[in-house]
Amino acid sequence: MDVELLSRIQFGGTIAFHYLFPPLSIGLGLLLVMMEAAYLCTGDEKYWRMLRFWTTIFGLIFGIGVATGIVMEFQFGTNWASYSRFVGDVFGSALAAEGIFAFFLESGFLAVLLFGWNKVPKSVHFLSTCMVCLGAHFSAVWIVVANSWQQTPAGYHIVDVTREIDGAQTVVGQRAEITDFWAVVFNPSSVDRLIHVTLGAYLAASFLVLSVSAFYLLKGRHRDVAISSMKLALALAVFASTAQLISGHSSANVVAEHQPAKLAAFEGLYKTQTGAPGYVFGWVDEENERVVGPGIPGLLSWLVGFDTATEVTGLDQFAPEDRPPVQAVFQFFHLMVAIGTALIAISWIALGLSLNGALFTAKGWISRGFLWLLVFAVLLPQIANQAGWFAAEIGRQPWIVYNELRTSDGLSSPDVVSAEHVLTSLALFGVIYSMLFVLFIYLLDRKIRKGPQAGTVSEGGAKRHTTTEGE
Repeated sequence: MDVELLSRIQFGGTIAFHYLFPPLSIGLGLLLVMMEAAYLCTGDEKYWRMLRFWTTIFGLIFGIGVATGIVMEFQFGTNWASYSRFVGDVFGSALAAEGIFAFFLESGFLAVLLFGWNKVPKSVHFLSTCMVCLGAHFSAVWIVVANSWQQTPAGYHIVDVTREIDGAQTVVGQRAEITDFWAVVFNPSSVDRLIHVTLGAYLAASFLVLSVSAFYLLKGRHRDVAISSMKLALALAVFASTAQLISGHSSANVVAEHQPAKLAAFEGLYKTQTGAPGYVFGWVDEENERVVGPGIPGLLSWLVGFDTATEVTGLDQFAPEDRPPVQAVFQFFHLMVAIGTALIAISWIALGLSLNGALFTAKGWISRGFLWLLVFAVLLPQIANQAGWFAAEIGRQPWIVYNELRTSDGLSSPDVVSAEHVLTSLALFGVIYSMLFVLFIYLLDRKIRKGPQAGTVSEGGAKRHTTTEGE
């Protein structure tokens, strides 16, 4: 295996593992705000117990997310030195903003959120919850801006990098230099991708809460907290899943305009044509340049231009070396769409069952069956988030910065980083991340089985004991 493939596997693997946690932090941060607001408005202690329980889950997720995120930045300087030199001016600004406006805000108020119970006024604690939620969203903003710039670069120009060699200034490379900071921030795909990513985070967190709440209802434990948690999470799930349909369409239109090769790979479209078909699922026959599967004539053209006569650019407009791996992109994209559709159906059916109370009875095969579906549906948003990310990143290959820098040109010098070095570190990362994941699952399972606990809640300086159900 060569150093490029190994480096891509290593970076993709570390990001894929890390990306399990930030969406949960973002979505769960918003749900914590909703839970604490409900407690402050009603004074109902079940919201207080709910808030304390989910705050401990948030702390666990945040800690693992930070630990796995640090590793990625080191790879920029080890495996991808040439890429780092090329994008340093652009990424430096975005990542610095992420550190200043997001990480420090989130981590600064996190201590109050986790340890400020009965030590600060309720209003101050609620403020800390809001600031942690805001910090998590700011983090998403700047990371998505940096990644979106790679997809649709804007607000920059290319300058030569020179070095004095034998007494003369010699051009030794090039780099991107910012000419308009706000054009970088609001590059053509950043807003659409930010909305899409944020909605995916809301789905990941809301289905985590739905899963745990459904488990408690099936086991007959913590019913008051489980039902209230489920109602809040269900409201967010219905909104996010439905909005994701609109967001996904808008994002695809941006791809059609700025990355036509990626859109063609999404649907396995080899020939530029009007009446371009869309596929529910299928298999790409790359040798014969066609898709084997149930296609809907004119669907892709209609989605792009709301007219089946819209011409859609196919892969025939790009040289073979400029095309992404079509099979992988096609399958990941359709997996994401299929799961997104399923999440819409699950959310709205759950809403319907909740309106007449059938969802919360845990009696009868319909109620119990659907609750078990919710228990395992926690995996679906995570799979969809990963599939969407893989489709987006593989879809812009062979470019690491679209139409500016090829992935193969972003590597560190082979004299510095060899395939053996990358393979060794990849194996070590695999071991360490496996241990972290086992630890995370163990701690998460332990907290869920323990459930919301009794405690004390401040009321005007005094403390009053609260109990869990059945205590």
